[in-house]
Amino acid sequence: MKTIIFLFALLFSTSTFATDNKYIEQMSKHIEAVYNAETPEQYQEAVNAFERIASAEKTKWEPYYYSAFGWVMLANKEKESVKKDGYLDKALSAIESGKKINGNESELVALEGFVHMIRVTVDPATRGQQYSGMAFQLFGKAVGMNPENPRALAFMAQMQMGTARFLGSSTSEACETAKKSLEKFSAFKSENLLAPRWGKGMTEGLLKQCQ
Repeated sequence: MKTIIFLFALLFSTSTFATDNKYIEQMSKHIEAVYNAETPEQYQEAVNAFERIASAEKTKWEPYYYSAFGWVMLANKEKESVKKDGYLDKALSAIESGKKINGNESELVALEGFVHMIRVTVDPATRGQQYSGMAFQLFGKAVGMNPENPRALAFMAQMQMGTARFLGSSTSEACETAKKSLEKFSAFKSENLLAPRWGKGMTEGLLKQCQ
């Protein structure tokens, strides 16, 4: 009986390992695609792939994260405000689905703040007060959840820079935050093979504005 139980456990663990490997392989392929996407069609194709994976992998938050990332990138490329908001709504929906699986994942919270930051750009004069506060709150929360998350600091630096320029005030705080972010990017390590790794170039670009 013990032998049967052992064999069953061995078969189960082998099957799980194979399934996880397939998941990582598929995700890695589409993550590379969304990182290298340039056209709306390419982003949409990647988003569709992540949504298919998410429907099959009920316990994984990463497909929702990258689906949301794709929607945010589509929003960045869209000039029409109504369509931009529509893409951002879809990004938030994906993030909420990911948070239901792992509510303690700082990457999801940071990306949620990034969505609100993009909303500000649609109309800073009318949206700044509402969405800036929401973005700053979420960036702070993400940093609190994981102080080593470089993207949370990168987004915060971007928000601080935009706010300072809009108000005509000093950008020194934004530059200091960007420096901290770049340090975190240089030291960033994760056991999760699918962990987000984007954003360093954005921070380097911001720091050039500080010189």
